[in-house]
Amino acid sequence: MAKAPVLTPRAEDFPRWYQELISKAELADNGPVRGTMVIRPYGYGLWERMQQEMDARIKAAGASNAYFPLFIPQSYLTREAEHVEGFAPELAVVTHGGGKELEEPIVVRPTSETIINEYFSKWVQSYRDLPLLINQWANVVRWEMRPRVFLRTTEFLWQEGHTAHATYEDARDYAARIHRDVYHDFMVNVLGIDVVLGRKTAKERFAGAINTLTLEGMMGDGKALQMGTSHELGQNFAKAFNTQYLSKDGKQELVWQTSWGTSTRMVVGLIMSHGDDSGLRVPPRLAPVQAVVLAIKGDDQVIAKVREISDRLLAAGVRVQVDDRTDIPFGRRAVDWELKGVPVRIEVGPRDLENGTAMLARRIPGGKEPVRIGELEALLPKALEEDQALLLAQSRERRKDRTVDTTTIEEAAEAAATGWARIPWATLGPEGEAALAEQGVSVRCLVAADGSVPERDDQPGNVAIVSRAY
Repeated sequence: MAKAPVLTPRAEDFPRWYQELISKAELADNGPVRGTMVIRPYGYGLWERMQQEMDARIKAAGASNAYFPLFIPQSYLTREAEHVEGFAPELAVVTHGGGKELEEPIVVRPTSETIINEYFSKWVQSYRDLPLLINQWANVVRWEMRPRVFLRTTEFLWQEGHTAHATYEDARDYAARIHRDVYHDFMVNVLGIDVVLGRKTAKERFAGAINTLTLEGMMGDGKALQMGTSHELGQNFAKAFNTQYLSKDGKQELVWQTSWGTSTRMVVGLIMSHGDDSGLRVPPRLAPVQAVVLAIKGDDQVIAKVREISDRLLAAGVRVQVDDRTDIPFGRRAVDWELKGVPVRIEVGPRDLENGTAMLARRIPGGKEPVRIGELEALLPKALEEDQALLLAQSRERRKDRTVDTTTIEEAAEAAATGWARIPWATLGPEGEAALAEQGVSVRCLVAADGSVPERDDQPGNVAIVSRAY
């Protein structure tokens, strides 16, 4: 009798596969309040690696980390009408504290444009104070009606950048720099996901922005996932909070601003883009554990060799972990590491010692083969880079294979049932976008005819990327 699969096959029930994988790979649990989550150590380790890689790129772009309060006076949000209207349905509001009704209700941070601008208006006095480039790593709360762990939760973790500039051009260029040099570079070269850079339509634009740049990834089931956004805020918040500076010409001028963010939703991208029916497949450049060295039996010589291999791999720059829990059956441990998507398993038993070899199992391409123990330090870094490249190639090939060029709204809606559609924006337009929305299909972004990010919605040759989305 055939063994039952560890996970529901993706082709059979993709949402169920996703939920089972999060549980069995020990990534997260549901929290006690509906819509919240508890991120378990292995899941948090993935997020920490994302933080480290992103933080280095954010700092290279000139931004510095700061922290602003979780609680925001409700009056702050009402200053920018479009912003408060966009977030009103998602707000969590505190009306009582210390056993008393508060004089003014307090909003639990849904995003920080308002409170950060309150302080920008104090900190910016002269052109010498610009550009002001701030980022914070924080939690935010947006009341979620249809929660799903990591994908849509009432509370989630993210980074949010906020900047102030002397000119429109400087703000525009900085938003594009974050979009390209921070987000795109990280998602392609570390996450191994072939994201599309594009411009949001007016309907999909961030509340209070004059332009939103997005990164869209195709998941394993053909749906789109918004992986991150970078917004040009124009002077909307500067007007609301009176954020001005004294120019070189001695005139009071309003600043131009940006905001940009990515969140724990990137964990969803990792799972849904690279996962297979056996579990996660973690890109080696991201993986907290790139290789696990397993002792098959509790033999003293085997344990000693496992630890020796680990030390040598650590010295070679590989992030490695020893698994010498020989009181747990070897098969169960191997399945657990496969579920977690660790790129490489090195399995060592008494017979391997006799032969001077170890069994090398590569999670991403699959397969196992014996290798000489003395060759592991030289072999692993090369194998890990090959596997990183393979994941990106597979992501790119999936998007290419499941994207269809269309000329009518009907064709676009049909293609969006299983993948992405490309349709000229001049053909679709806002009316067509509204018609697709009624069918559960959205315009994920606009791209220029050459695939670059367009400067305007109405730029001739713009193409709309259309899909069902998470």
